[in-house]
Amino acid sequence: MKEEPRSFETSLEALEQIVRQLEGGDLPLEKSLELFEQGIRLSRECQDRLNQAERRIEVLMRDNQGRTVTTSFEPVQGDNNETDDESVS
Repeated sequence: MKEEPRSFETSLEALEQIVRQLEGGDLPLEKSLELFEQGIRLSRECQDRLNQAERRIEVLMRDNQGRTVTTSFEPVQGDNNETDDESVS
């Protein structure tokens, strides 16, 4: 039976959990090595997914001659994730 691939978010969450466990430092050496190996695999998995997403975006951003078009990113008005120092009173 083939295992379903994890989503990027699930892989990243698992990687963060491994990092927290390793940073705790209360693990035996063998368990630490096992977690480190899992972390490396998850890190590579996440990087591969990011690279795939980047390639897809580049394809979507091509003009009718196949050249990549670069545009500046402008956040959506009302986006609470970024604060604009000039708008804060």
